[in-house]
Amino acid sequence: MSRRIALSVAAGVVVLGGAGAFALAHAEEQTPALAHSSARYTAPDKDRDGSLEFVTDVTASSGVRSVKVLAWPQKSPFAEKGLTAKDMAAAESAVCTPSGQNTVRCSYTVEVTAADAEESPRGAWHVAVLATAKDGTTTLDTEAAGFTVR
Repeated sequence: MSRRIALSVAAGVVVLGGAGAFALAHAEEQTPALAHSSARYTAPDKDRDGSLEFVTDVTASSGVRSVKVLAWPQKSPFAEKGLTAKDMAAAESAVCTPSGQNTVRCSYTVEVTAADAEESPRGAWHVAVLATAKDGTTTLDTEAAGFTVR
């Protein structure tokens, strides 16, 4: 093999190896992804409490460290100023279980009493989710799902 061909092959291997390393590093730095998010609100009825149930799938290449959930009414200060990751610091955590490679299914359920429902603003509500991967990257979806309080 001529020296020119050997140098071309070596250069090609270096370029492809560098591209592969870049792609691998980039894949490890991707933020968590949410999918299949849904919320179901059941109003209290007579002697029975209601509930808010939220479910989402979260995928992160480094694994999922935590998922925080916050339900908020559309007619609130969050709608005007925007919800931030800092606002989510005190939010409650979802319970997550493995459901595939680098994916967890997370659920959050809260009881809604008649008193809670009476005090809650009527109309559209949103569920915000802050997902944190094990590598520290985060994803904030301020409207991952929605429901209506009547």
